[in-house]
Amino acid sequence: MTQQPHAHRPESLSDILDRFEELARQDSRVVVADMVDAVGSRSYGPFLIVPALIELSPVGGVPGVPTALAALVALFALQMLLGRRHLWIPAWLARRGLGARRLTRLVSAVRPMAQRMDRWFHGRLRALTSGVGMRVAALACIGLALLVPPLELFPFASSAPMGAIALIGLALLVRDGALMVVASLLACGAVWVLVSLVL
Repeated sequence: MTQQPHAHRPESLSDILDRFEELARQDSRVVVADMVDAVGSRSYGPFLIVPALIELSPVGGVPGVPTALAALVALFALQMLLGRRHLWIPAWLARRGLGARRLTRLVSAVRPMAQRMDRWFHGRLRALTSGVGMRVAALACIGLALLVPPLELFPFASSAPMGAIALIGLALLVRDGALMVVASLLACGAVWVLVSLVL
């Protein structure tokens, strides 16, 4: 079922969850393409957050999964760097989906945390999340994604760069430059983890 894109980009995690719940009420199965339309194909933050959070879950311990998710992050971040007006996703990914009931359960489980994060993070130092700041964030995400394959050789070490990517995505979503600074510090920590493991 193809949805009409929303006129306004989501401003919070709760906004995204509300839109996903709306999709679940409209059809028995929700595919990624519908989620992209609901969130807005110009909103890059959510598409950095979701792959990163999947990697941070127990699924991230499956060999090969972190690298595949990092490749998706790099794909989205490259489009952000190039300033594409609409996000392109591969057809095989666009067709993937899950049942409405399962999506509703996931939304319900995540909503309390999302509401807390919405209260904590809001538009501080917005210049760091737009324009040049957004391009720098895109470069950082690409660099962090490139760290994942070598770190995958060490159990759960890839969670450091993916955690930084999740924070960068969240900072872009809620336009919080202060959170972007925290994400940058975590990114430096991810580089330190790789250097300490290799040397």
